[in-house]
Amino acid sequence: MTSQRPDPGELPVVAVLGASGFVGSAVTAALARLPVRLRAVARRPSQVPGGEPGRTDVRTADLTRAGAVAEAVAGADAVIHLVTHSGGWRAAENDPSSRAVNVGVMENLCEVLRRDREESPAPLIVYAGAASQIGLPPERPIDGSEPDHPGTAYDHHKLAAERLLKEATAAGAVRGASLRLPTVFGHVAAPGVADRGVVAFMIRRALAGEPLTLWHDGTVKRDLVHVDDVAQAFVAALDHPGPLAGGHWLLGAGRGDPLGDVCRTVSELVAARLGKPPVPVVSVAPPESAPATDFRSVTIDSSSFRSVTGWRPRIPLRVALERTVAALAEDHAT
Repeated sequence: MTSQRPDPGELPVVAVLGASGFVGSAVTAALARLPVRLRAVARRPSQVPGGEPGRTDVRTADLTRAGAVAEAVAGADAVIHLVTHSGGWRAAENDPSSRAVNVGVMENLCEVLRRDREESPAPLIVYAGAASQIGLPPERPIDGSEPDHPGTAYDHHKLAAERLLKEATAAGAVRGASLRLPTVFGHVAAPGVADRGVVAFMIRRALAGEPLTLWHDGTVKRDLVHVDDVAQAFVAALDHPGPLAGGHWLLGAGRGDPLGDVCRTVSELVAARLGKPPVPVVSVAPPESAPATDFRSVTIDSSSFRSVTGWRPRIPLRVALERTVAALAEDHAT
């Protein structure tokens, strides 16, 4: 990352909001290796492996409070906004506190920076959106040009926060970019931080000797990217504020991995590790509450973001699955 401050001898300040979460822990670990002053902010204390004393500032804060947001981003050159409600997309359907986190933090952030900005250029804000904001995906790779028709409350929240960021960018208060995330999976070193996504869920079931169940025939695809590759995308975005500002950008591997194949690989890898027969992969009837998007394939064309930043996923799918199985197997054994 290059500094945006007038004094070239001063390291840039990067504030990570939501630093103790799954993606946040990977992002802070990546930033800790760079010449920046890192400010890791979250509701609970963040663990920053390799963070240097004097250059790493760990803070706890309730970022639904505007005053806490103002303190968290004061003097920051860049802010990475990864805050999301701990209940995920399901909580957004019926928990009123979900919107206060998913949208309210962005409202506070944009208001604080509109009011308090004194330096030029405006601070860079990189936001973690979601590829699912478009709603039902088309029968082709999505590339970010699709109209947004979010089908869940969570995706409505994500889109509302993204629009706030774009409005603040158009007003000159910030330089904002939204990175719409694919299906992220993997394992991070920070204690107490778990991946709750579909891949980790299936690995844990296999480790427990339970069958891997699918709500379809296994041909439904997801664009899977390891969390470390996603973290590098945020680092890459910090170096390209000009071209990225004002837009939303899709991240993805571009493969579209059939979930049946992924589950069979997980079963095979877990079986090899435990020295047991592989657990079966079976199709079951879906619950009535299952959203329609669960039955549509997603493949992501991230060429626009790649052409600007040079980023691309570097961890092959099987290697990423092997790493995740190994890490979760160790957790399972303790």
